[in-house]
Amino acid sequence: MGMSRHRVVRSRSSAVAVAVLLPAAALAGCSSGSSTPSGAGASGIHKIRHVVVIMQENRSFDTYFGTYPGAEGIPMTNGVPTVCVPDPQTNQCVRPFPDHADVNGGGPHSKTNATADIDGGKMDGFVRQAQAGRKGCLDFTNPACTNSSQPDVMGYHTAADIPNYWAYANNFVLQDHMFEPNASWSLPEHLFQVSEWSAACTQHDNPSSCVNALDNPGTPPAAGNLRPSNAPAPIYAWTDLTYLMHKDNVSWGYYVVAGTEPDCENDAAVSCGPVRQNAVTPGIWNPLPYFDTVKADGQLGNIQSVDNFYSAASKGNLPAVSWVAPSGTVSEHPPNRVSAGQSFVTSLVNAVMHGPDWSSTAIFLAWDDWGGFYDQVAPPNVDQNGYGLRVPGIVISPYARKGYVDHQTLSFDAYDQFIEDDFLHGQRLDPRTDGRPDPRPDVREDVKVLGDLTADFDFGQQPRPTQVLPVHPTTTLTGTPSGGRRGAGATTTTTDER
Repeated sequence: MGMSRHRVVRSRSSAVAVAVLLPAAALAGCSSGSSTPSGAGASGIHKIRHVVVIMQENRSFDTYFGTYPGAEGIPMTNGVPTVCVPDPQTNQCVRPFPDHADVNGGGPHSKTNATADIDGGKMDGFVRQAQAGRKGCLDFTNPACTNSSQPDVMGYHTAADIPNYWAYANNFVLQDHMFEPNASWSLPEHLFQVSEWSAACTQHDNPSSCVNALDNPGTPPAAGNLRPSNAPAPIYAWTDLTYLMHKDNVSWGYYVVAGTEPDCENDAAVSCGPVRQNAVTPGIWNPLPYFDTVKADGQLGNIQSVDNFYSAASKGNLPAVSWVAPSGTVSEHPPNRVSAGQSFVTSLVNAVMHGPDWSSTAIFLAWDDWGGFYDQVAPPNVDQNGYGLRVPGIVISPYARKGYVDHQTLSFDAYDQFIEDDFLHGQRLDPRTDGRPDPRPDVREDVKVLGDLTADFDFGQQPRPTQVLPVHPTTTLTGTPSGGRRGAGATTTTTDER
């Protein structure tokens, strides 16, 4: 795999959407202003006045970008994979293979499964875990489940399957050592995404009552069959990032699908129009409403419908920080369609690119965990919580480098680090300094192995133009319903699948 147009960057040492049905005034915008620079005279990282984190579901790096040129992907010789993962049912092994199916099954992906998949760095437990996963689960988000009758965890998608994602990588930045911050499933990851920790607490407003809880931090209400209907709401008493942002008057929005499903009906659409399908964002992907700090600071109104993200983008009213969480249908979480997720993400990116805020925005796109799919890179061990397995990471911005593969060791902790450096003068979620001491193991943003996202930008370059893509690109995915787009060669493969 050639490296001619990709530079190596070295590490620096340094379910329901919230049941907050908001009044029209709250939905119209953010509840606080932003301390971000005005733009005039801003330099370096402060040229970014809007950070958008789009978090999709359950894909490993190799299952989407394992054949991307210049990336550390699936080891191959002459287009043939040289790795083979044991299959205990046949006493043989399974090599990675191109899988063009729009609907995948994946495998179990809790802490136990992560440990087994990694297998001390051998990275050979994927087929065994998929075979042992529960079948026929009523809740597709259950991390113990395999969502297909036959394991497909060794399959990978090609450039022709997911052309928009590869187009973003080709024109902006692909990160090939982005790791889930925690070696576990979706709920802990979403907690890490907004707070750098996953814990279980016994007392409200008492961060010192919290203890480390990698797998079972307490499940939000209405999280499907993962939580008994009569169980009390979880207590998230430790400090989350919005607490620091509120103190510094930095605006934020957490956008969820609440009652409508974004439906990209028109290839030329700027964004997906909402179509009522009784869709919701699972509670496990939307934990902020249960943080004591969010409630105490009067910030529940910042958790809004994704409709408002499209509106804010078009009007130039994006907050300083936006997190966007999908519904199941557009999440790419097996058994939901790859094509639906790609269309949803494209619609979000298009909305930003069409709006006035594009010139000062950084979009960070990632997938929350590996979903049981094969990956060949063993994650670093930074503490008892992680890192977890490798996932795709993409940076889209007018200041992003072009066609750049970032080889730094990264996790989603780097997103919070970037936000803190840009908007909070480098303050950290540090129990020694944030005024709310808790017993978290470490300050994740300052872990020495963690790279620096500013390496993915050239703040001295002229702002890059937009790259508006069709929300329904032609693909080689198979089994796509008639609403999607599929090329005539959808069922064919070659030995040089890219």
